[in-house]
Amino acid sequence: MGKRLIPPEPSDVQQIALREALEERYLAYALSTIMNRALPDARDGLKPVHRRILYGMRILRLDPGAAFKKSAKVVGDVMGNFHPHGDQAIYDAMVRLAQDFAQRYPLIDGQGNFGNIDGDNAAAMRYTESRLTEVARLLIDGIDEDAVEFRPSYDGANQEPVVLPAAFPNLLANGSQGIAVGMATSIPPHNAAELCEAALFLIDNPNARSRTLLKYVPGPDFPTGGIVVDTKAEIGEAYTTGRGSFRVRARWHKEDTGRGTYQVVITEVPWLVQKSRLVERIADLLNEKKLPLVADVRDESAEDIRLVIEPRSRTVDAELLMESLFKLTELESRIPLNLNVLVKGRLPKVLGLAEALREWLDHRRDVLLRRSKYRIAQIEHRLEVLGGYLVAYLNLDKVIKIIRREDEPKPVLMKTFKLSDVQADAILNMRLRNLRKLEEMEIKAEDKSLRNELKDIRALIGSTAKQWKAISEQIKEVRDKFGPKTALGKRRTGFGEAPEHDEAAIEEAMVVREPITVVVSEKGWIRALRGHVTDLSGVAFKTDDALQFAFPTESTTKVLLFAGNGKFYTLDASKLPGGRGHGEPVRLSIDLEQDAEIVAAMAFQGGRKFLVAASDGNGFVVAENEVLATTRKGKQVLNLKGAKAHALAIVSGELVAAVGENRKMVIFDLKDVPEMTRGRGVRLQRYKDGGLSDVTTFTADEGLTWTDTAGRSFTQSMKDLKVWRGNRGDAGRIKPDRFLTNLKFAPPVIAAKNGGEQKTES
Repeated sequence: MGKRLIPPEPSDVQQIALREALEERYLAYALSTIMNRALPDARDGLKPVHRRILYGMRILRLDPGAAFKKSAKVVGDVMGNFHPHGDQAIYDAMVRLAQDFAQRYPLIDGQGNFGNIDGDNAAAMRYTESRLTEVARLLIDGIDEDAVEFRPSYDGANQEPVVLPAAFPNLLANGSQGIAVGMATSIPPHNAAELCEAALFLIDNPNARSRTLLKYVPGPDFPTGGIVVDTKAEIGEAYTTGRGSFRVRARWHKEDTGRGTYQVVITEVPWLVQKSRLVERIADLLNEKKLPLVADVRDESAEDIRLVIEPRSRTVDAELLMESLFKLTELESRIPLNLNVLVKGRLPKVLGLAEALREWLDHRRDVLLRRSKYRIAQIEHRLEVLGGYLVAYLNLDKVIKIIRREDEPKPVLMKTFKLSDVQADAILNMRLRNLRKLEEMEIKAEDKSLRNELKDIRALIGSTAKQWKAISEQIKEVRDKFGPKTALGKRRTGFGEAPEHDEAAIEEAMVVREPITVVVSEKGWIRALRGHVTDLSGVAFKTDDALQFAFPTESTTKVLLFAGNGKFYTLDASKLPGGRGHGEPVRLSIDLEQDAEIVAAMAFQGGRKFLVAASDGNGFVVAENEVLATTRKGKQVLNLKGAKAHALAIVSGELVAAVGENRKMVIFDLKDVPEMTRGRGVRLQRYKDGGLSDVTTFTADEGLTWTDTAGRSFTQSMKDLKVWRGNRGDAGRIKPDRFLTNLKFAPPVIAAKNGGEQKTES
């Protein structure tokens, strides 16, 4: 039977508001995440888990050049002594420190499978081995000389460093990524030699700004290379504020394959991009026919990256092909910069480039002073011991006699020779074999050397200039060790500019070019049928709806719509809904008022001219290239005053014919109609009752041709039309009964069947 639960006494129960309890506990969790998990320390660039891993490996004597040890041994010791979290979390952090494609300067030298750039996981910790790298040794160097503070570990049984001495600029050199509560950090890696140069300049010029340091640190240096295509101004702004992003592209080149053909070879991809996922993405886009310029993609990578892109044909422009890939894949990535770090290990703050380097330099000065004071204490202790040794040497027989005869020789030695406690212990702890080393000259020589060193160290502590000079010497050593002539120090990421391409050309390059027929219904529903459909009798429409416009074009073109509000709208033919079903309302793609109807629809060709007219008879000529709209709101071309846009004709002659709802027609010279980009225009025809019905243009040699609703064409010569010849703005004369029976020069669909040159309103 289970134990009976005894309810607490009423006096033991405390009333706490839920809101206060949640605030207190969530704040504690947030602070714990910020301080102990997500944000790196500005001084050594490490989070606690990484610092504990490196210190644990130092205790295991896994220095560079030492024998490897199982990663499981390292993880177990770190978890048991310093990091009370899951072993897998520790191993994952450890693996990342060993990956040369993730870390610019790996801190762990791994043996075995530590994962790859394809995104494959590392082998289990029982199969891999590890030791520290030279970079990690620099980070830890001096930790045994009281260079940094220590604190008790989680169980109080051990001591762990609060921060590492960090003779290497690890924060910016290796970067860091992390998400805390309410804040995050994202620091890309940089070139260590460049950071050292900037730090040396900052020592000589303490007030230097971040933009000035760009002379030495032009931008990030990613382990996987790539090309940064941001401008210097954008990079400077990011480093000044500590916030921004870097636009990184893959590195590629053309390879000739003979007979005028070529292939594109990608040799470097942006940082943190998994190559296998990238290849899958390109393959998916090929299957979805979103990369019409690309025929195939192959991964021929071995030790080095080699992705081969085959163009669709030899005439494909390689630059345009790559622009389409950059637009749709991770071959171009934006890598964020958010230099949010823990200043002095306590205060979260976003720093600029100069501030971040200043934090590291100030830390190096603190480490130098702590190590100097530690060395002073060691020297003073040794000098004291040497003084005792000298007394023992000068009185060796007497010292041996006291030690042999006295039960407690220490107080006797101290009293007889006026020795200190330390000197007496040193003499008593000396081994017999060391007696032969007790020579007066050697003792005095070591004493003199130590006193000179002590004098230099005290001078160093007393002079700020000497301190910075010493730090400069240390930084120069690091710079030379990781200079541009070394394999690890050579800059991998380049800088360039993204080539300027017409946005329309890029959009077109990403669309499969195929014939289509655009269909617009009377209710304003639009769709694109595959192929050039001439017989539209089988096209279905919704109830109470019917065909209004139809014209052949290609999927790479743009569609122009002229509406009753006097605006032109532009649609991409590639984005129109397919022919299955009834399409979609055109108002989903453009901002068109409910009471405004579509007056004309056609494919954009460029270079043509339109005669646009309102219901009140006003109109003008406008160039086709001037009516392209760039937004959903369209482009206002025909200004209206109590009227509606009513007709559009493609200019194809020197004469204009206008017919009104009053059945009167007038013909006049096109040269009398001005060409404008926007306005009300001029009066084309005068009306006493009604308004404009239709307009068209034609040549005097060919005469005026019109088509009836049955599709039959009729032509009248200028000799037959001379009675209607007049001036612009005339009222005109009544047309014959059999001429223009519906007051239209051509019904919309008939015009569409003739190549899409729409002439009139529906």
